[in-house]
Amino acid sequence: LAVLLNMTKSAISHQLRELRDAHLVKSRRDGKVIYYSLDDKHIEDIFEIGLEHIRHIDDKSK
Repeated sequence: LAVLLNMTKSAISHQLRELRDAHLVKSRRDGKVIYYSLDDKHIEDIFEIGLEHIRHIDDKSK
């Protein structure tokens, strides 16, 4: 994730903590690995609406 977003691991960790504190994502630990997912169905719906909006804007600009 850090490489993909061109950010340090520390910055990614900080952002994920902020998202978790805002109840936008939840985390699950499996040994040394922490898995993150959207917190609930409501957040998933909001995320999907945001993606739909971005796709709509991209389609209009072509």
